[in-house]
Amino acid sequence: MAFTVTTRTATAGDRTGEVYELASDSARAEVWPFTGFNCLRWQVRNPDGSWGNVLFTAPDWATNPVPTRSGHPVLFPFPNRLRAGELDFNGKSYRLPLNDSTKANAIHGFSPRNPWRVLDSGGGPDSAFVTGQFRMSADLPDGTPLWPGDGSLTLTYRLTADTLRVDATVRNHGGDPFPFGLGYHPYFRVPTAPEATLADGWDLFSGAAVEWETDGGVPTGKRLSIPPQYDFRTPRPLGGVQFDHLFADVQPKGPALDGLRRVAFLRDANSGQVDIHMADEFRELVLFTPVHRKAVAIEPYTCATDAAHLTERGIDGGWRVLPPGGTFAAAVAYRWVAGSVTP
Repeated sequence: MAFTVTTRTATAGDRTGEVYELASDSARAEVWPFTGFNCLRWQVRNPDGSWGNVLFTAPDWATNPVPTRSGHPVLFPFPNRLRAGELDFNGKSYRLPLNDSTKANAIHGFSPRNPWRVLDSGGGPDSAFVTGQFRMSADLPDGTPLWPGDGSLTLTYRLTADTLRVDATVRNHGGDPFPFGLGYHPYFRVPTAPEATLADGWDLFSGAAVEWETDGGVPTGKRLSIPPQYDFRTPRPLGGVQFDHLFADVQPKGPALDGLRRVAFLRDANSGQVDIHMADEFRELVLFTPVHRKAVAIEPYTCATDAAHLTERGIDGGWRVLPPGGTFAAAVAYRWVAGSVTP
């Protein structure tokens, strides 16, 4: 089963660029470098020969490509909200655009809204990959006054017959410290389900044991025992639960995958499940249900929302600072397990 990489030109909104397709007879994925290096689609071959979507893509993507509402958005150099768009670091103050839904905070960093550069790609007998990089000084030079230091994120998507793996490396290229957090915002669905199916009937497992208390989407600093309605440590149907919550103390369940712990899954007991695996460096998990309820966002984060301000208050939110020349590397992997599974 050979894997190939092909490219085509596509348009999303007012942007046009190359799309990279990683593909075999049984799986395929599309990566859109010019829209934030988003893996917009990941599909597997269903038993009836049709293609099933493991990632949700908004049907109006071509005309309205909202950067964080489809596929696998990459959130860097901070995931989720930065309170009031303010960052004070190393003796300097930075003010970011207030671009969350309330216009009170900055959200999701710079990487999902801007083009990336492709560094490499290739196929082989067992997998295909594409590697891209986002670096403020090279890819968003007008934005360099908005963030301290000169860091880059290099990301590789690797597709196999049943798995999409994401390897990330953050590097500090400058002479000053570089602060950051990294997160992903994937929208998962069961690929064997009809596209119109709501996620409410699918079983959800989340290994999260603690919830960060939030006010307006920003953590107060308190960590609470998870309320029963949001406790999915025992898998059960999602039902009408509305998620937009940040969790911590995420405990694995079941087998690891290449050293990555399984922290969540979404499943249909009759057809299969999507497993979410992440390295220890990814310590927080966000669960989010979009209004259309055709998918569930299960989001690995290396830090809490607003971790920079938590750190200022002496609270461990996972905020990281790389010294000059320093690097950080971590991976996540998503796996489709086809077939009937035990409830």
